[in-house]
Amino acid sequence: VENLEFDPLRFTPPDAERHEVDGVVVFFLRDASLPLVDVMARFEGGYARFAREYYAAATALPSLLRTGGTEALSPDSVDVLMESLALQTTFGPAGGAVTASLNTLRGVLDPALDLWWSMLTQPGFDPDAVEVWRGRQLEAVLRRVDDPGRLAFSEFNRLMYGDHPIGWEMNASDLQPERLDADTLRRVHARIACREQLVLGVSGDVTWDEIRPRIERLTGSLAPCSEPIPQAPIPEIRREAGVFLIPRELDQSTIVLAHTTSLRQGTSEAFFASRIGNTLLGAGGFSSRLVGRVRTEEGFAYAASSLWTTPERYDGLIGATTRTRPEATVAALRVIFEVFDEMRNAPPEEAAVRDAVEEFVNGFVFAFSSPAQIVARRISYEAAGLPEDWLGRYVEGIQQVDPAAVHAVFERHLEPDRMTVLVVGDPEALDEPLEALGLGPVTVIDPAAGSQPGATSAPSGSPRSRR
Repeated sequence: VENLEFDPLRFTPPDAERHEVDGVVVFFLRDASLPLVDVMARFEGGYARFAREYYAAATALPSLLRTGGTEALSPDSVDVLMESLALQTTFGPAGGAVTASLNTLRGVLDPALDLWWSMLTQPGFDPDAVEVWRGRQLEAVLRRVDDPGRLAFSEFNRLMYGDHPIGWEMNASDLQPERLDADTLRRVHARIACREQLVLGVSGDVTWDEIRPRIERLTGSLAPCSEPIPQAPIPEIRREAGVFLIPRELDQSTIVLAHTTSLRQGTSEAFFASRIGNTLLGAGGFSSRLVGRVRTEEGFAYAASSLWTTPERYDGLIGATTRTRPEATVAALRVIFEVFDEMRNAPPEEAAVRDAVEEFVNGFVFAFSSPAQIVARRISYEAAGLPEDWLGRYVEGIQQVDPAAVHAVFERHLEPDRMTVLVVGDPEALDEPLEALGLGPVTVIDPAAGSQPGATSAPSGSPRSRR
């Protein structure tokens, strides 16, 4: 076996063609392997692009496009027609955009497109469907405080981002009926579902000459935008260290901690090093440093993970999250801070960096597993203003990362003393006072009472109050 020789494997990824129809960018990739056609649409604009008074309407929009019928068809009629045509659709919510997709048999492409396009551009906003959505959201508002994981992340976002779409959490005031009436929903829809904000993608068993007139028919029926939607505001992110506690009598403490980092997505050596560094720190699963220390060595938690976000327009966050038993809460936090210091003080082992790089590069081929996936990625690149060969550049950048670069990016961007720490857990069962972390006094938050983080206080029965 050792004497066998093979030519080097070369993978040339397929790429989507870029066209324009009536000013709308359309990505196209033919695939005749099955008699199926996938069509994707991305409308720029989501709840992050509107004032808070439109938060519920913009959030509800993708769901109601699917469930609220059309101007000509009731919701039940839409369901029957979709079933008879064997259509598969998705309507995806996002803070900055509304996305939708259609998967259909080639033989029913025309009626499938007509129905899907009517759902997108001529929604009925059936009152019963609106009320069902509103009722589910009200129930979710009531239950939010009962889910420690969701509570921890939503409150942490609010702590870090304040009155910004990232920090918003749906509440009963957002869900007042007048904020979801037909006029409000149509106003939001008209601002989003217009021609200049649309990018389309098509893949499957159809030629460009066959699909182009169909695309022209769709785009020609779409009204131009009355005015551009503004960019989402730049958040004013919390930058000072602090410790926050949400008291809950639970069998586990949920821990989230992070601070801001100025590193942005791009082609710098530091950006690529941060991607490998985040994998080594905690995003790489069982092979990562945090899991090795917090789970394997100390037995404090089943899992731990890191986060390192790199937005293009504003600062991101670097930090970690885990869940542990209450009597190991501060001990687990100490181990996490020790790992942070290790990553800052010395470069990782060369073998660990090499394995992380190879894992990413070897997974490169899976980014091209289907034509629809390739087209969807090109749509996302177009929306983000990235070059069409961004994935290739990304792989090349990752391949250049070495231990020195990883060490340098942690030394420059990871500052444990600036961490904001949030713990959701039982204050009476903590192993030590949270003040022992040395990040300042503890602020108690009571989301159920609608309180905002304010004056420092110690919950009754906490280690601090028992001193």
